[in-house]
Amino acid sequence: MNLILNNIDISKEKQISFVDLKNKEIENIEFLVNNKLIVNSEKGNLLYELKECLSQCEKFYFSVAFINFSGLQLLLDSLKELEEKGVSGKIVTSTYLNFTEPKALERIRKFKNIDLKIFVASNEKGFHTKAYIFENKEEYKIIIGSSNITQRALKSNIEWNVSIISKKDNSFTRKVLEEYLNLWELTSVVDNDFLNSYSNFLKQIKKAQVNKKLEFSNYELIKPNKMQKRAMENLNRLRASGENKALVIAATGTGKTYMSAFDVMSYKPKKMLFLAHREEILRSAEKTFKKLVKNKDKYTGILTGKIKEINADYLFSTVQSMNNHLKNFSPHDFEYIIIDEAHHASSQSYKKVMSYFKPKFLLGMTATPERCDNGNIFDIFGNNIALEVRLREALELELVVPFHYFGITDIESVDLSDVNLQNIDEITKRLKVNERVEFIIEKIEFYGYDGYKRKGVGFCASIEHAKYMADEFNKRGIKSVCLTGKISADEREYYIHKLESNEDDLEFIFTVDVFNEGVDIPSINLVLMLRPTNSPIIFIQQLGRGLRKYKEKSFLTVLDFIGNHNKAFLIAIALNGSRYYDKDSLKVAVATQFSNIPGCTNIHMDRISQERILKQLTEENFNSMKYLREEYLEFKKMNGGKAPYYLMDYIKYDGAIDPLIFLNKEKTYIEFVAKMEKNEALKKLLEDEVFFKILKELSSMLPIKRVYEFSIIKYLLNHEEISLEQARNEILKHIEHVDNTSILHAFQFLNQDYYDSNQVKSNIKCFELNGTVLSCTWNFKKVIHNTKYRIYIEDVVNYALIRYEKEFGSKYYGVPFFKIFEQYKMIDVALLSNYTKIHTSFRGSGLITNGKEYFIFVDLHKEECIKESINYKDKFINSKEFQWQSPNSTSQKSERGQNIIFNKKRGINLHIFVRKYKQIDRVSQPYIYIGKGDVIEYEGEKPITVKIKLENEIPMHLYTEFTKKV
Repeated sequence: MNLILNNIDISKEKQISFVDLKNKEIENIEFLVNNKLIVNSEKGNLLYELKECLSQCEKFYFSVAFINFSGLQLLLDSLKELEEKGVSGKIVTSTYLNFTEPKALERIRKFKNIDLKIFVASNEKGFHTKAYIFENKEEYKIIIGSSNITQRALKSNIEWNVSIISKKDNSFTRKVLEEYLNLWELTSVVDNDFLNSYSNFLKQIKKAQVNKKLEFSNYELIKPNKMQKRAMENLNRLRASGENKALVIAATGTGKTYMSAFDVMSYKPKKMLFLAHREEILRSAEKTFKKLVKNKDKYTGILTGKIKEINADYLFSTVQSMNNHLKNFSPHDFEYIIIDEAHHASSQSYKKVMSYFKPKFLLGMTATPERCDNGNIFDIFGNNIALEVRLREALELELVVPFHYFGITDIESVDLSDVNLQNIDEITKRLKVNERVEFIIEKIEFYGYDGYKRKGVGFCASIEHAKYMADEFNKRGIKSVCLTGKISADEREYYIHKLESNEDDLEFIFTVDVFNEGVDIPSINLVLMLRPTNSPIIFIQQLGRGLRKYKEKSFLTVLDFIGNHNKAFLIAIALNGSRYYDKDSLKVAVATQFSNIPGCTNIHMDRISQERILKQLTEENFNSMKYLREEYLEFKKMNGGKAPYYLMDYIKYDGAIDPLIFLNKEKTYIEFVAKMEKNEALKKLLEDEVFFKILKELSSMLPIKRVYEFSIIKYLLNHEEISLEQARNEILKHIEHVDNTSILHAFQFLNQDYYDSNQVKSNIKCFELNGTVLSCTWNFKKVIHNTKYRIYIEDVVNYALIRYEKEFGSKYYGVPFFKIFEQYKMIDVALLSNYTKIHTSFRGSGLITNGKEYFIFVDLHKEECIKESINYKDKFINSKEFQWQSPNSTSQKSERGQNIIFNKKRGINLHIFVRKYKQIDRVSQPYIYIGKGDVIEYEGEKPITVKIKLENEIPMHLYTEFTKKV
């Protein structure tokens, strides 16, 4: 590769001594050496770079074509800090293409330390600069590239920006500053007159464009999104395996109705029935279906109290009206039935309709499975979850708007350090402070909102608190209202309509917890968290109320006022959104401002909140009985005060604690519940040795890492034996492919072929393998034929399978059956590699082999209390390379040594499993599979030190978690 600098060719053919170069040439080389390309990716983004530069600079100068409030809001805290430090700045922007928002200009003008000017573009002359200049003590840092100040440009768009560090007397720097100052002289000051005329001009443009919207007549242009495609694939797989019902769980606004319409188009039923409990849902659904069935010889119709279009091919009916007209239909009239808001499916009105009709396929859809009227929504749909899209994935798939979260330290006079969070009266009393109201309003004004009108919801500690907040806001001229579940639906709709209307002056609704089901305000652009967070579930539900997509909203502003209560760390659990976490991973997330959050979503906690939460996380023991008891009781409260006797209760809630953490204290979940509830009947149940041992054995396998064994067990709950072919069919309900060897291995595992003598002694044999048929033993049949025992066995099996779908999806991972960046224990690896020896022998050493599969297990940080016989140097060199030392008995000339250092040539697969710490809070941690790798360098003897090039680059958030100490 040749590098051309000022006509100087530096290449292999022409070596030049730097000493001989002129000063200017040296300067230019230094200038290039300090260059850095900044792109938006999971490794970093321009926003992070700008905030870092702003925190260090003595002056700054921006010149950007566009400034939107979506991007400016992300920089407000940094600009405020500079104002407080007395650091001045200049910003030039333009009216080019009318993209700059007056609201953003108005907000910048409020900073006393910033001078703002604007270039008024014309047809003849545009303005397209994107430059960020930071003056430091001895040098300038200059970022020039493609990014304007918008949330997408700063965080998620494909952008190229080059960062240059150069001395103050550098010719390049002088030229950039000269151009900037020339531009400054050419531009106009942004004053009130300009803002008024520019705002009016944009309003006129918008008004003129209202009637020029394109209407697509060709509905074939509407294509399913990623979520909808995945749901349809899973539904097809379930149907192909003989299932006739399924449930889809997805957040409000993610496109469930379109997904159902696409699936109906694919299934092509002669007649379809869409059931809902509210007429407005029906009309919206019919509108969606009409777009897709156009020109397909299918007619839609509605059945309500007033409309009776019962002969339609695709009928949309309220459940009440269908109950009244069942005699007009035969049980087999509808091949495909859809139940919207399916959490109502356990009510009597739905049960009557569902028991009458015999469709070929029944689809349930809900955003809130936790709101099931009674009974178990999962049982109603055969425990077949075709898809579950919760908040985190909805953000990744851009099915909802991004949110900008600001964690703000509450005022000192509100002291919650000594109050029990269950004592709502006392919390209410302490939050009802005028000074706090002033502080909240100050922060509302500082951070702003997206859109033309402020449309906010404030979540309060109690009805009394909500009424207080509404009254205090009204006193200060901010039109507000308190809404609770006690007011009528009509009154609620009246105030929601007022809030949504851009012409009405209502700006805030204050309420408690979440709105009642059916309340949907897509235009909400500001959410206030005004109560101490003591439940990640409630936090996520409240946050979700504002994430619905809306034409006038590109992001949601979330202001969370974080007090000094002892459960503030729960915010970190709610925001982290990971399926698995530990104390250390949460601390890294908080310390890095949740940098792994997807898309344009951004999380910023002020320094005091950040430090407070980090301190709490350090001091909290997630495995102490005190913590587990508190979490159990909090979940019980969320569960309507009913004891959560089943693992499946936790599946219903987004943000619920992982119930398997309770197995650190007891061998089965219901043992823990019996202890918490002091339930003597449950304790008596566990006295049956056969039942207890079977439940304990199944519980010990959780969470499952391959679906084969539990698919087979689920079948055997209702059959006495299963063949290889039947097992294949059951497994294919969950994944796209399975190989015969693995099915037979699963049979052998269930036959306890790979148990050691202690395991055989302490467990009950449930299954017997005869050739290629697996049969139930008498003990297993005795337990599952007893209803009081069976319900708990079924719970474990259903929980295992549904959790598996959430974590692994339907992909076939081959043999060994590893998903990249998932968690595994050593004994899991034995099962997933079809190991045919005793599985408990698969432990101890940092290297275990199974034929040509070599499994490397690494602890990155050794406990200081353990004296190692050797100074290990296992570490990440970078996100693509890993250094590992073999066991200290391994020599280069040995067969194992040769297999390691020449693994690629010899066809040896090196699988690498890494964990940061062996234990956290005295509980052993699982490993994370980082994939396969090939040795590219080696040195030393006994041990051999090798450098491994990884097949999969480590995602930056995971790399940071592995390497950062907090």
